[in-house]
Order: sequence, then C-alpha cells, then structure tokens
Amino acid sequence: MAEVSDKIAMIVLFGVFIRYDEESDTGRWLELKKHENITSDVENDFYFRYPSFQDVHVMIFVGFGFLMTFLKRYSFGGVGFNFLIASFGLQWALLMQGWFHSLDHTTGKIYIGVESLINADFCCAGCLIAYGALLGKVSPVQLMVVTLFGITLFAVEEYIILSLLHCRDAGGSMVIHAFGGYYGLAISWVLYRPKLHQSSRLNGSVYHSDMFAMIGTLFLWMYWPSFNSAITDHGDGQHRAAINTYLALASSVLTTVAISSMSKKKGKLDMVHIQNATLAGGVAMGTSAEFMITPYGSLIVGFACGIISTFGYLFVTPFFEKYLKLQDTCGVHNLHALPGMLGGFIGAIVAASASEAVYSKEGLINTFDFEGKFANRTVGTQGGYQAAGTCVSIAFGIVGGACVGLVLRLPIWGDPADDNCFDDEVYWEVPEEEESIHPILEYNNHMVHKHQDISESNFSVEQS
Repeated sequence: MAEVSDKIAMIVLFGVFIRYDEESDTGRWLELKKHENITSDVENDFYFRYPSFQDVHVMIFVGFGFLMTFLKRYSFGGVGFNFLIASFGLQWALLMQGWFHSLDHTTGKIYIGVESLINADFCCAGCLIAYGALLGKVSPVQLMVVTLFGITLFAVEEYIILSLLHCRDAGGSMVIHAFGGYYGLAISWVLYRPKLHQSSRLNGSVYHSDMFAMIGTLFLWMYWPSFNSAITDHGDGQHRAAINTYLALASSVLTTVAISSMSKKKGKLDMVHIQNATLAGGVAMGTSAEFMITPYGSLIVGFACGIISTFGYLFVTPFFEKYLKLQDTCGVHNLHALPGMLGGFIGAIVAASASEAVYSKEGLINTFDFEGKFANRTVGTQGGYQAAGTCVSIAFGIVGGACVGLVLRLPIWGDPADDNCFDDEVYWEVPEEEESIHPILEYNNHMVHKHQDISESNFSVEQS
C-alpha cells in the first residue's frame, strides 16, 4: 500500500516539475542545433554519456544487487530489495537533485537529460551502500524510509560539497561512499539487536550463494572505471579517470589475495575478502580519479586500500560488533566508509600538491574549474576545501543516519523478529527445496565464527 501511495505522489511531482532538457526535447534540440551551428545529431550529449550511464546502471542493479546475495537464505531479499530501493530512489533523486542543481527559477521546472540519469544512479548508490549494513534485519517499508531520507540527505550534502565548497569528486569517494557507508553504519548502530544471535545460523553463506555474490563483484569491478569517469569533463579528464581507476582496482586484487592468504594458517583464500576488498581501490580513487595522480600513484592507492579493507574484515568488523554494538552485515565500513573517507583525503592531498609544471596553467583551470567566483582560488585552498568536504559527508552520514535510525525504531514498520532475520520467507514466497538448511552449516558463517575445517562440524557417523 505504501508503494502505491509513493507512486501516485511521484507521478504528481513529476507532472508538476520534470521536463525534458534542451538535448532531449525535439523543439529545443532543433533550436540548439541552429543556434550552436551543430550539424549532426551525433553531437547530442546522449551519444557521449549513454555508454557510461548504462555501465553505471548495470552496477546499481546487477553489481550491488548480486553482491548482496551471499547470505544462504536471503538472496531474494538481497537482489529484490536492491531493485526496489534503486527504482524508487532514482525517481526521488531526479526531483531532489533537480531542485538543488537544475531548477529553472523562471519556469519552476526541472529539466533532465542523460547526465541527470547518471547523477540519479549515483544518488541511489549511497542508499544501496547503507542497505548493505542493514541487510537481512529490516523490512521493505523501513528500506523505503531509509531511501527517502537518504536521497534527501545526499542531495543536500552533495550541494554543499560540490556547489558551495566547490570540491571535485567525480567518482564520489566523499559524497557517495563515505556518506552512504557512515549513513548505514549509524542506522545499524541505533537499530542494534542484542538477540540477533538467534538468527546466527542464517547469517552466513553457502557455496552457491558466495558464487552469486561473486557475480556482483565482477560486474562492479569491470564497470568501476565508468562509474568514476561518467560525469567528468570531455577529453583528458575522463580518459585519465578511467585509467587511474583501472590501475587502482587491479592493484587492490593482488593485495587482497596476498593479505587474505597470509591471514590463514594454510594459506587459503577467504571469499569474503575477494568479494569486497578487491573493490576498495575503486572506492578510494573516486575523488582523485580525474587528477594527475600518476599511474604509479593509482597503484599505491589500490595497494593501500586492499590492505586496509582486508584487515577491516579480519579485525575491525568483529571489534565493532563486540565492543561498539554495531552489526554491519556486509562490512560496508571496510569497503565503502573507510576507503571513501581515505579517498576524500587523498584527493585533498593530490589537489593541494598540484602545480602548473604538471598540469599547465590552463590544465589547472580545467581540472579544478577555477572559473567565475572561484577563479582566484589556489591549489592549497582547494586542498583544504576538499578535506572539509570529506568531513561534511561523514557528518551528514553519521548524524543523518542516527536520526533516521531513531525513526526506524518506532514499532510500526513490520521489521523481522530477532529469530527471523536473514530469512527470505518473512517477506517472500519461497519455493520448497529438496534439502533443508540445518544449523550444522553455521561453520560457513559469512563474517565471523567460521570453523576452521568441515571436520570440526557437528556431523557424526553412526557405527553399525
């Protein structure tokens, strides 16, 4: 019922505010072609941006969706509720971002094009990251509330960081990952369940669920260069962003495999690390992707974040749950929150150290948009604002998430009981299976308390 009322409200708001922009409206496009002396329809921004949009779109619906299917009995919820959040979120994001960035005050309309769709997907990404911390513990209605407030907070912090502070954050280390990660963590902290151990037998993976999650990882890994370069300026900035992200991701993979293997007595790899920490380089490269960080600098970022993210899964997540009462189902702190924060500060350092010798005078203006009222800004000042922007994103995530968490604590949302978490049967029609899941499979827990060997499980053989 809530979804129907949301849809009716969205149709009304779109009818009042949303219109095609000059490159998607037939009459205005013809006028623009004539005014700008454009000779071919191929020069429409659609043909430049749509490939990147499609890559980002695949990441949002397939990448994030399948990454959350690792739980043995929550694959429907992982990919299905991801579908719901993103579909609702992108509509609300077009409105919220439009009111802040592209509202025509003379007509009172928001004009959207293909770049608006990319930014809406970015907006959804923050909420999907937050969902990772809450996976299996909240109801669909609660997720809609998380998305409604998350998109709103995102639009405000994005406006402050990108427009008022004039930060550069092409791939969203600050505005997407740091915000989304800490937003989800704050909500999860407020919604702490002291009796969640009653569902611990389902808070883990099985062989096929980890394989499905790996599909999500591979889609995210392949398309992350598009994610970080999708809205950068035409030309060298976009080219450089794709190269830097590509190298950082490759570096993260090798580092993660090495650290994961070293952390086990027999040198075996942990699929949790491979599914997640291998992506940390792409997260941290988001802010500085379009900067002249150099190829070896990109490798260093990927190397460092592969180490930090893997150690996060080994030590930080168990510490958070035991001592801070913070239950982070997907470990978003290790993949998004911490690498996003580091990416923001890395971007600040790289911006502050920029020079005409490396960028050229015109290159500095193009890269950092030192134009208009920002024409006299120095690179040192820019670095300071980049660091300030990172702090703003974290503050919005933590404070906003805590407030939303308090709203979600109200006993009206139909969230699952402590002994029914991580189970699709609460909200989905689940087909019968030939084999039932027995508590003895607890040794394959996704995050902690894994038995070291199958032989240590509760299987027993009757002697005849």
